[in-house]
Amino acid sequence: MVKGPGLYSDIGKRARDLLYKDYQRDHKFTVTTYTANGVAITSSGIKKGELFLADVNTQLKNKNITTDVKVDTNSKVFTTITVDEPAPGLKTIISFVVPDQRSGKVELQYLHEYAGISTGIGLTANPIVNFSGVAGNDKLALGADLSFDTATGNFTKYNAGFSFTNSDLIAALTLNDKGDTLTASYYHSVSPLTNTAVGAELSHGFSSNENTLTIGTQHSLDPLTTLKARVNNYGKASALIQHEWRPKSLFTISGEVDTRAIEKSAKIGLAVALKP
Repeated sequence: MVKGPGLYSDIGKRARDLLYKDYQRDHKFTVTTYTANGVAITSSGIKKGELFLADVNTQLKNKNITTDVKVDTNSKVFTTITVDEPAPGLKTIISFVVPDQRSGKVELQYLHEYAGISTGIGLTANPIVNFSGVAGNDKLALGADLSFDTATGNFTKYNAGFSFTNSDLIAALTLNDKGDTLTASYYHSVSPLTNTAVGAELSHGFSSNENTLTIGTQHSLDPLTTLKARVNNYGKASALIQHEWRPKSLFTISGEVDTRAIEKSAKIGLAVALKP
């Protein structure tokens, strides 16, 4: 692993994971099995209200090449081929969706001690070109994320971000949505022994002149059981408990209520992931 600033998507990731990862409003069930030759087959089903969605993903690893093929209930086939480190610090990702002829994409990621670069281009006559770059080190990072549509000659995305990492805290500032949303986030590790941490995210929309503040925390009751909770300034409160009842097999139950209308808004989500 190259120790450096990482990719642009890593800016503010620890705070986002603390505040949003694993929270579930729906019912999700995932089972992973392995064949004798090492092929991983993952079947997933998710119930959203009256709608049920399912997919089957097959993953094959051969040396530094990983091939993922997923088929969903809409008969779409998603294929991703990842070549890990054909050269030091380099990763190549090729993806496409059948029957979508415009979905083909090639992405290159490069991680260096003082930089992280990701660039992608669509496999079409007039592709969308994506580029993100981060400069710095494992303490300070400054980056930008751009997308350019060669068909129209316009930028469809331009974001910028900054992060500061200390031994027990991470602070990040990002400007997204073409400069319309400013987001500041904070992650603080209180006790590594119990995986206790607190985090906060404040977003301001310039066009809407609205602010959204979300604060959250997590704590491990034991090495296999984690509690998380969050609340925002609109009165929506969420909590979850996740238990690893066997290695890599997780049971997660989460709930969300609107404190301004508790009798109407309670929502319970359930996720079960089984691995041998």
